[in-house]
This record gives sequence, C-alpha cells and structure tokens, in this order.
Amino acid sequence: MAANPELQDQIRQLPHRPGVYKYFGEEDTIIYVGKAIDLRKRVSSYFTKQDHNKKTQQLVKNIRRIEFTIVDSESDAFLLENNLIKQHQPKYNILLKDGKTYPYLLLTNERFPRLIPTRNKVPGQGRYYGPYANVTGMNLLLELIRALYPLRTCTYNLSPQNIETGKFKVCLEYHLGNCKGPCEGLQDEETYNQYIQQIKQILNGDLRLPKQYFREKMTLAAQEQQYELAHQFKQKLDRLDEFQSKSTIVNPALSNIDVFSIAANEKSAFINYLKVMNGSIILTQSLEVQKKLDEPDGEILASLIMQMREEFESESKEILTNVPIPGLPLPGVSIAQPQIGDKRKLMELSIKNVLYLRKEKESMNDRSKDLNEVRIMETMKKDLRLTELPKHIECFDNSNFQGDNPVAAMVCFRNAKPSKKDYRHFHIKTVVGPNDFDSMYEIVTRRYRRLLDEGTSLPQLVIVDGGKGQLSMGVKALKDLGLWGQIPIIGIAKRLEEIYVPNDPLPLYIDKKSETLRLIQRMRDEAHRFGITFHRSRRDAATLKTELTDVKGLGPVTADKLLTKFKSVKKIKELSEAELIAEVGKAKARILLDYFSQPDATA
Repeated sequence: MAANPELQDQIRQLPHRPGVYKYFGEEDTIIYVGKAIDLRKRVSSYFTKQDHNKKTQQLVKNIRRIEFTIVDSESDAFLLENNLIKQHQPKYNILLKDGKTYPYLLLTNERFPRLIPTRNKVPGQGRYYGPYANVTGMNLLLELIRALYPLRTCTYNLSPQNIETGKFKVCLEYHLGNCKGPCEGLQDEETYNQYIQQIKQILNGDLRLPKQYFREKMTLAAQEQQYELAHQFKQKLDRLDEFQSKSTIVNPALSNIDVFSIAANEKSAFINYLKVMNGSIILTQSLEVQKKLDEPDGEILASLIMQMREEFESESKEILTNVPIPGLPLPGVSIAQPQIGDKRKLMELSIKNVLYLRKEKESMNDRSKDLNEVRIMETMKKDLRLTELPKHIECFDNSNFQGDNPVAAMVCFRNAKPSKKDYRHFHIKTVVGPNDFDSMYEIVTRRYRRLLDEGTSLPQLVIVDGGKGQLSMGVKALKDLGLWGQIPIIGIAKRLEEIYVPNDPLPLYIDKKSETLRLIQRMRDEAHRFGITFHRSRRDAATLKTELTDVKGLGPVTADKLLTKFKSVKKIKELSEAELIAEVGKAKARILLDYFSQPDATA
C-alpha cells in the first residue's frame, strides 16, 4: 500500500539507526508504537510489502503522520517502546489487559506485625508479597500461616506505653487460641518476631527454616515428656509437609526462575508463566491475548514478558522460554531455551499448560459454532467468489404502492441466521414518486454512512433486491462513500431468480438447489416481508387518520389520540356513549356517534 506524498517525505527523513517509531491516526492520536534496528527500513516496509494481513492493511490505511526517536541500541529501543505502549495504550499494540487487580499479602511494619490480604498497595505500610494469580491460592497460604503461628488480627497500637498502662483487653481470638495476647503483654516481642521471620521464609517459598523450627520444638518437647505439646508441633510439621506436597516440586537446585511459553493460532496468542522459587513452583498463570497484527511469536512473548514481570513484580535473574526472543532490556538477566535436563522438563511443563489452554479455548469456540451455519457460509463464499466468510450479510428492499408512502427495509443475517435486532426501516426522504433506483441509492448511502460515522463493523456481503439497475445504484452508493472494493455487493432479480454481480452483464450461475441461493432468497423474502409490513402500517395509519379527520367537527389531535389508544376505527365504533364522552367530551362524542350511525360509515 503506497504512502501518500506527505508520509513519503517523512519516511525519507528517517535515519538508518535503531529507534522507536510512532504512528498517528485521526485526531492525532497514537495508534501504534514499534521498535526497529533500522528505522527507515522498518517503517518503509509497511508501505512497500504486498503480503500484509488485513489488520496491518487497516493500520497502514489509518496512518496520518509518523514520529520517531533515535536510541543507542536495540535494547534501549525495546525499553522505550514498552514504556510508550504502557503510557499511550495504542489501538494496534498488544496490551496485557485482563481487568484484574491481583491480591497481595501485606506484612505490616507495626510493632507485632499483622498479615492481611489486600488488593491495594500503599507505600510505607509494610512488605507486600505477591501478587497472587488467584485469591484461592493466596487464601490457602494465609490459612496455613494462621494455623501455624498465633498472629494478632486487631488494629490496636501496641506501643510499650499502651501495653504497660493496660489500655487494651484480649479479645475472642485469644480465647480461641489464635492469638497469644500481646495487647496485654502476654506474649513477648522477641518470640513474636521469631514467628515473623519464619512467616517471611514461607512467603518467599522456602519451608526449610519453619520445618526445622517445628522439628526441633517437637523433639525437645518429647525429650521433656511434654507429649501433648510435642503432638501439637508434629501437627504443624505435618501441615507444612502437606502444603509442600501440594506444590509442584522441581529440582531443589533450581531457584528464582521465570518460565514463559507461547502457543498461538491465527487470532490469539496463549501465554503460560511459571515462577520457580527454592525448588517449587509458587505461581502459575495462563492467559489469552488477541493478536492485533501479524506479529511473530517471539515478538509477542518478548512484550508480554516485560509486562508480566512488572505485573507480578518478578526479580528473577533467569528466564526460560520455548521460542527465541529479541534481546530484552534486563541487565543481569539470562534468557535461554533449554534443550535437556531439569530446566527442559520445567519448560515442557509450561508448554503442556499453554497447549492445554489453547486446545480448551479452541474447543469452546468450535462448540459454540453451528456446523450447519459454517457449511452454508463456506458454500456461499465459494459460490460468490468471496475473499472471506460472509458472517455478516445485509439485504435491502424498497416498498411502495403507486408512489404512496415510499419506504425501504434492511434485514441482517449473522452466521447465516436472522439478527432481528439489526433490522432497519427507512423512510424515503429524497426521492419523489416510485423510483426504485434512486431509492436504493439513498438507503444504501444512509446505512453505510451511519456505520462509518459510528465506527461499526461493516458486512462481508450486501444484497439488493433487484437486477442490474438497483445493483448499479448500490455500487454507486458504495463508491461515493469510499467503500467500493471493501464490501462485495450483488443483486437478485425477481423474475428468474438471477444473481448479478458488478461489471458483468451476464448473471452468475448458481445451482438452483444450492444453499447459497436458498439463503439469498430467504434474505430477499425476509426483507420484502419486513418492508411490506412497515409500508402497510404506515398506509393503514394514514388511511385511518384520514377517515377520522374527514369527520366534520373532529380535529387531527382528537383523531391521533383515539387511534393511538384504540388502534382502529372499528374499536372506536364499539365504544359506548359514556366511554366516548370520557375520552373526548360530550360534544365530540355526539359528533362521532352521529357519524358512525350513517349507513356508509367505516366499520
């Protein structure tokens, strides 16, 4: 797609240097941010390549101007690109937006710290652990810690002065054994802080120190023949073992590693993230993102690695991936695609998860489709020589009676089924008399001008009820709107059920038993029915209104009032004298009763 002269001048000014480029669209908003080793080569490729997919073609079509920033290296370009995408959130860039606020566990910096769940990070309140991919996993960890250690949950200010003066009293948590009562000085700060140190180890994914602590306490209690206490410590040790057994254990030598894998299809990319700490997988997250352009897997994954590491606050110094990725601006962080050993097994586990997600999503999509509808659309695509599946089709029909009350109708089919919420009626506004050609031009123009103004998606096929004349006016309307070549359009002639396509004097041959022809006929008949119904309702309303306004002494306001409420003259005639008086007053009721008593009055 060739650039306009102004864009060509901008491209010629681009240097052969690494940097970041920004595409601006309508209203001077940024619609895409990209990075390049060679700015001029990369940007010019958008306008010189002929094999871009439709999304990229749409991007190029919307570019109004270009800005660029030169940097020293590809790594700097990557970092700047990532920051600009987060700042401006361009329409055509992939963004990690799932609408979630992930939960954290906050270990407060108070005297006798508390451990509380939260979704909001407030600097200075304490140490935040997480974020956790889901609330269930976080709550299991919180439940484990509270079962092992008696932490306070109150919000008291436990300063030495407040405790010494007896300002607070123990609560129900103390009597339940969930708290040791530091508010009354029943637990010393040193012991409490020993618990906090062990809790920090657990929150960091390391259970070695807590297990050693409970094992030593159990042994000592048994030696002192405090068997009940020894049993309590054993129960806590067993609880830690149980929690660890539910975690996926990998090689204990593997610590502080991020694992990312990607599997994509034509429309989406699926990502899996595993975080490994101290030999255990402490976090796993799988997600789907919609592909905006025809990005390669490595480019998508590189962008999402930056976003997810920031989202989950990862400081891992090693990243494993299943595809090569461009150099990330992460100093001191190694990136590899493992081929053998325990790291390869870890990679295979991540790949297994991401492939499962892709299969599950694709199966859900497949189940949601009606195979019969897909077959019909595939047949129609083939018969009409369309370039894409006609999932959205619109059909137009004019309706008038000797030029009176001219109206038109449009029916919409989605996935080969009527979408009645998208049906539209049209009052013909610019055409006088029974002129089907000009009426067709008017309604097609009005319909697609509105869709363009609203930014609504356009159909993959337009059908007009009529032969070459109506079709030519539909084509003219699309050309005048700048949509010619973007929307296929055909006409169906009533007499022989012939299908006409633009620029071809002969009708297109379609088997009379074809599902394509049956669907086109069905849409044409539905548009005709919908238009005729609307035309009749307007004609009948006009007729009824005329009949009542012809009654001497009865004005149009009274006629409208009665017809709106009772819908027909017949029902008005059936009203009693008292009911008519209640509706229009005694004088007008008498006029109507006299009129209805005449032999030729409307029934």
